[in-house]
Amino acid sequence: MVLFENVSMTYPGGDFPAIDDMSFSIDDGEFVFLVGPSGSGKTSIIKLITGEVPADSGVLNVNGFDLRHIRRRKLPLMRRTVGVIFQDFRLIEDKTIYDNVAFAMHVVGASNRDIRERVPYVLELVGLEDCGDRYPREVSGGEQQRVAVARAIVNSPRLLIADEPTGNLDPARSLELMLLMERINDNEMGTTVLVVTHEKELVNSFSKRVIAIDEGQVVSDGMDGYYSYEIH
Repeated sequence: MVLFENVSMTYPGGDFPAIDDMSFSIDDGEFVFLVGPSGSGKTSIIKLITGEVPADSGVLNVNGFDLRHIRRRKLPLMRRTVGVIFQDFRLIEDKTIYDNVAFAMHVVGASNRDIRERVPYVLELVGLEDCGDRYPREVSGGEQQRVAVARAIVNSPRLLIADEPTGNLDPARSLELMLLMERINDNEMGTTVLVVTHEKELVNSFSKRVIAIDEGQVVSDGMDGYYSYEIH
């Protein structure tokens, strides 16, 4: 679960809050789109959820962790419950697709046995079961994005955040990726999914909850949130 309750945050040296008295919650198992114009606070929300920046005030809880009062040594444990898919993929070019995904498990201290069992399952889930021995440069942009998805979910996070995941994909690949995200949300993992995007047509293709923000505040929240607030 994600809980923002009257959360405010101003970057050091900033004149105005990036997040201004913001309140919303996301329940376990939800699929939510977060939309808003450039500079509205979308990236700041991701940084708050992942503990990259601290909130100045309010209540901020992620997957049972109180991020307003969490000790620094507990941050890695919290971050294991959150998977992030970045727009630029951030794959390791000199590692195979299998090793890119396995690396995420090595980082958290998983055993070699667990890695051998888990990585093939996740590659199959994202449709890359025949690509494990290939390198990122040897597959398409859409396939690279699916590698990024596999890496983000391999440690079974409770929450998956996708930061503008379709920005480098054509409309057909974008739709394919969103359908994959739906499967991850719907399958036995029951992963909570938060997709940060500005692509109106993509959001409108799915009947999901939409949280629209602007100037660090929530301006609409609901199944019709995208329709009730026009993104610039």
